[in-house]
Amino acid sequence: MKTLEVVNPFDLKSIGSVTLCDWDIADRYLKISDDLFRNRKSWLSIEERIRILKKVVQIMLGRSEQLAFLIANEGGKPLIDARVEVARAIDGVEICIKELSHAVGEEIPMGLTTASAHKLAFTIREPIGPVLAISAFNHPLNLIIHQVMPAVAVGCPVLVKPADDTPLSCEALVNILYEAGLPKEWCSFVPCELKVAEQLVADPRIAFLTFIGSAKVGWMLRSKIAPGVRCALEHGGCAPVIVDTNIDTATMVQKLVKGGFYHSGQVCVSVQRVYAPKNDAKNIADQIAKSASKLVVGNAIDEKTECGPLIRPREVDRVSQWVDEAIAEGGQLMCGGEKVGQTCYTPTVILNPASNSKVSTQEIFGPVVCVYSYEDVEEAFAAANKLPFAFQSAVFTNRIDFGFRAIQSLDASAVMVNEHTAFRVDWMPFAGRKQSGYGVGGIPYTMRDMTQDKMIVFSV
Repeated sequence: MKTLEVVNPFDLKSIGSVTLCDWDIADRYLKISDDLFRNRKSWLSIEERIRILKKVVQIMLGRSEQLAFLIANEGGKPLIDARVEVARAIDGVEICIKELSHAVGEEIPMGLTTASAHKLAFTIREPIGPVLAISAFNHPLNLIIHQVMPAVAVGCPVLVKPADDTPLSCEALVNILYEAGLPKEWCSFVPCELKVAEQLVADPRIAFLTFIGSAKVGWMLRSKIAPGVRCALEHGGCAPVIVDTNIDTATMVQKLVKGGFYHSGQVCVSVQRVYAPKNDAKNIADQIAKSASKLVVGNAIDEKTECGPLIRPREVDRVSQWVDEAIAEGGQLMCGGEKVGQTCYTPTVILNPASNSKVSTQEIFGPVVCVYSYEDVEEAFAAANKLPFAFQSAVFTNRIDFGFRAIQSLDASAVMVNEHTAFRVDWMPFAGRKQSGYGVGGIPYTMRDMTQDKMIVFSV
């Protein structure tokens, strides 16, 4: 059996390990899940599921600091933010509980035609079947909550493959589920290599695939799913921000710094492209740079750290290369642009990089914010929309007409008005357009995806 070593991404010291599942083990877990679902007498009642989820909340509340440290230690998210992630994760379980009271069907009108006379019809919702959850590293606890807890809540057996870099948080949550009373066969922890994950994805016994991670891998996996299998994909983008004239730059800059450098930019909707009026762009870039330069870079488990490491040294090298290219292609470096050892990169602001630079056309997934000047806001809208990615966006303005103009003009699944692009609460829809994703995330929407309608018609 192969073992996956887990390291702290700052100092690269080993902090634990998990045993990888080969296909025989994964296949056994999937058979158990399939048999469990096919035997309808074995399904857990709603009351049982609610009792288990309530116990999960209690256990997580008692271990919140341990879970936060684990997130910081294996994922590199600063403790201050890791604690927020734990609080969100606990809220997410509670959202699942609340949403179960809304997981209902509907009455279908009858008697409208001769054929439908003397009929009574309605729908109910049933679990869709075995769920395969493949997750990402950047929110190692909360993403698992979003993918696994809806499955548990609606009564689907679930197999969960964590990100290779952050399996320990996932393992801890699965063990909490067991401790809370969920029979082990209902949730299987399946750390594995990509080839095993591909075999799981292609297996017709899987009913629903939920994937969070890179677009390259996600779209490849979608191409392999069996006929009839549903899926949801969540990737990333190059989140744009449109800035109007005559705004409160101090408040805006504070929000852009948070949205751009939170978790060192390793967020799928992180602020990346800021379009500002030509007369204001340099000043805005300078203010963002001054604030970003004060952020403390270091080991995420240190209380003072505000920007932790990138998940792997090769990502530091990639970000550094992209920034160097952007500067060589005419962008003005306002701050940062330096490696800190082999695992960290300084918060970086670039003014007016070329429109074809990698920092302008691809998701940086690092601590880099670019500011572009525009003369006509229609140019800014066009630039914001030109990429094959579209996720969340933002506009900062004091004018309601400008705000609605931006809402209408931006090709995005969400437009934040006077808020950064990375804003999210876990009950709202969260979805990428175009190459940024497929389907709609957010706990209530995922619970809906993991169920299916059953139609009942009575002749009366």
